Parts: sequence; structure tokens; C-alpha cells
Amino acid sequence: MSDSMISPKRPVVLVTGVFDLLHTEHIKFLKKAKALGGDLIIGVESDERVRQMKGAGRPIQSAGQRVRQILALKLTDKVVVLPIEFHLPQQHQQFLEQVKPDILAVSSHTPHLEQKRQLMAKIGGRVIVVHEHNPKISTTKQIEHVIGCRQ
Repeated sequence: MSDSMISPKRPVVLVTGVFDLLHTEHIKFLKKAKALGGDLIIGVESDERVRQMKGAGRPIQSAGQRVRQILALKLTDKVVVLPIEFHLPQQHQQFLEQVKPDILAVSSHTPHLEQKRQLMAKIGGRVIVVHEHNPKISTTKQIEHVIGCRQ
């Protein structure tokens, strides 16, 4: 078989996040990650982890609902719910070793960026900032707006 008949390996792109109440910035971010040209895997934070990060009353939608909404966008090749302890470096590392992404796509305001770069380097991958954070649009701001309209 000639080299021209062998398809080049498509990079595996990983995105992780809460994705509670999908909004335009989520969609822009996911489209930019998909535009990297690889197989897109989206990791959705567990309900327990979202409560730890965002507080009582969050997530608004269960992990199952968030997964179904992301799948409905038809941008991803796979959606998974992240382990509850995903924030711990050893759990994060274990997940990355299982998924083996070539690229971790993040937005400009992602927390622990340097740690994520180090974890990706351990598996031969890299972090790419694909989206500039828009502080005017967030799920928290949407929730605050709805609550304000109801009072």
C-alpha cells in the first residue's frame, strides 16, 4: 500500500467543562475546538463536582441533560461525564492517560492552565487556548438575570 493511501491520524481533541445552560459562548468555544480538525471528546463535570465548584442550586441541569444537549449540537464524537475527583491531579492524569488526547482545548480563563499543560506534556499532548473569554456572557450571569426578572 502506498503512503498516499494511508489516512493521517486525526488528532484527539478534549474539552472539559460544566456546560450548564448552554449559551452562545459555549457553542463558539466548542466549534473552535472542533475546528482543530480532530475527533472531539467533551468531558462534562459531574453534578457533585459542579456543586463543589458553583455552590448550592447548581447545576441547573443534571449531567445527563447536559450530555444530551451537547450531543444535540452534533459537534462532538463522544461526550463523557468526568470522574467526581477529576480536580485531583492523579485523577486528572489517569483520565488523560485513558483518553489520550493530543490536544486539550481551553478558553482563555481556564483555571490551573500551567498544571494542565504539565499533565498534557506527560502524555505527549499539548494545551491550546482556542477561545477568548467573554466576561459579559456566562451561565451564572444568565441565572442572575432570570432571578432578577422574577423579583
